Amino acid sequence: MRVLLVGAGGVGTAVTRIAARRSFFDAMVVADYDPARAAAAVAALDDDRFTAERVDAGDEPAVVDLLRRHRCDVLLNATDPRFVMPLFQAARTAGATYLDMAMSLSHPHPEQPYARCGVKLGDDQFARAEEWEKAGALALVGMGVEPGLSDVFARYAADELFDEIEEIGIRDGANLTVDGYDFAPSFSIWTTIEECLNPPVVYEADRGWFTTEPFSEPEVFDFPEGIGPVECVNVEHEEVLLVPRWVDARRVTFKYGLGGEFIDTLRTLHLLGLDSTAPVTVPSASGPVAVSPRDVVAACLPDPATLGERMHGKTCAGTWVRGTKDGAPREVYLYHVVDNQWSMTEYGSQAVVWQTAVNPVVALELLATGAWSGSGVLGPEAFPAGPFLDLLSAYGTPWGMREQ
Repeated sequence: MRVLLVGAGGVGTAVTRIAARRSFFDAMVVADYDPARAAAAVAALDDDRFTAERVDAGDEPAVVDLLRRHRCDVLLNATDPRFVMPLFQAARTAGATYLDMAMSLSHPHPEQPYARCGVKLGDDQFARAEEWEKAGALALVGMGVEPGLSDVFARYAADELFDEIEEIGIRDGANLTVDGYDFAPSFSIWTTIEECLNPPVVYEADRGWFTTEPFSEPEVFDFPEGIGPVECVNVEHEEVLLVPRWVDARRVTFKYGLGGEFIDTLRTLHLLGLDSTAPVTVPSASGPVAVSPRDVVAACLPDPATLGERMHGKTCAGTWVRGTKDGAPREVYLYHVVDNQWSMTEYGSQAVVWQTAVNPVVALELLATGAWSGSGVLGPEAFPAGPFLDLLSAYGTPWGMREQ
């Protein structure tokens, strides 16, 4: 297997550090718009399977050229969701398998944004599913931790733990703190704003997909391994769009443990228009410059990848499932916890980016060995869960299950 990894930020760099310990691939080209970032990721490894390149993820022909020049048969997208479609299309043009960790962007309903779906997450990719299937090519979408591992948990629950499922709810929470910062998101603020301020999507079998107000249906969820109770709210996320395509459940939700202070900050950004991606013109020493307010917010905040040494605590990703087994009610929480001290000591990557990065590497290995195979545009739910969960544990990061 020869892999083109596009994006050498926190998650991309963590991918290289995890993959370097495995033997399933022959080469990995690490490409980034900033050639210094790609070069730094490769130089840290002392592994001649890795090569650094520069590429603009939005330049589809350049990505196609890179895939062909290095004879890569897989493209792993570790950029933010703005670049999903050009990379997705470049992989198809070059005849490469495609993997991403976040799907194509949504667009709210123009008239009823908090009741009806407009363009949903992943719609642009699923619209091309027939083309991929006819070509016998695979696009594995949403293969990070959430979406990704959370979807694998949903598949495992349906196959192994339940006869009927009433509800699947992804629940994400952490007790992470960052020394020296009052506000320092542990993941890309660009993506966090996109997820948290867009209308959340809920799925119900009798009405399909619909939307609600941001931060709706607050609940307190008790997370395992010492994290404890965290207030969670509805957030737009890919699992709600993926799980019902392959798993029979009457209701599917995604709730994120944000906390009141974080929610207030996001609401303020929205109130001031600082969540917008539409460029505004601002003065500069060189004259007027068009900039995106959201990009300015991201530039003013610390890079999440650099916070590991200041960060303390654990992060938990998991899937809560309620239904019946053998005629009796059952409720479980399938989860994966990463301690920041462990991920920093073992890999030099902070917990949130490391937890995101390990799952596409596991998926790549399953594709390389043939344990996973398929064609079309497929989510993680379309594949058997057992091989993935076994291999995740073999990577030294086991998952857990709690009967509720």
